[in-house]
Amino acid sequence: VQLQASGGGLVQAGGSLRLSCAGSGWTLYGTGWFRQAPGKEREFVAGISRSGGSIDYADSVKGRFTISRDNAKNAVYLQMNSLKPEDTAVYYCATNLRLDSTTSAEGYAYWGQGTLVTVSS
Repeated sequence: VQLQASGGGLVQAGGSLRLSCAGSGWTLYGTGWFRQAPGKEREFVAGISRSGGSIDYADSVKGRFTISRDNAKNAVYLQMNSLKPEDTAVYYCATNLRLDSTTSAEGYAYWGQGTLVTVSS
């Protein structure tokens, strides 16, 4: 299983970015987005089940970020609006072999390489 995260970049506070996570070699099942800021631990951002019927968000991004998926394209997306400087981090997508997602990083076996999001104030 290979995951390719893309869509990061530099954006001003209040702006938007859309991250994409493309899977190859295997179907994306439950998938999550995590982020890691410099000097901080990796944290959960959002997760989505295989069907898309179950979605979770970290409290810090609720109302600003939206996770979605297109199973025909074997891809999961993270639409990020109203970005803040504290959203600056490397964002990773991860998937498991289960239909559901989880907020714990230990629940994912496969990780992408990460894409850097920088939000300037």
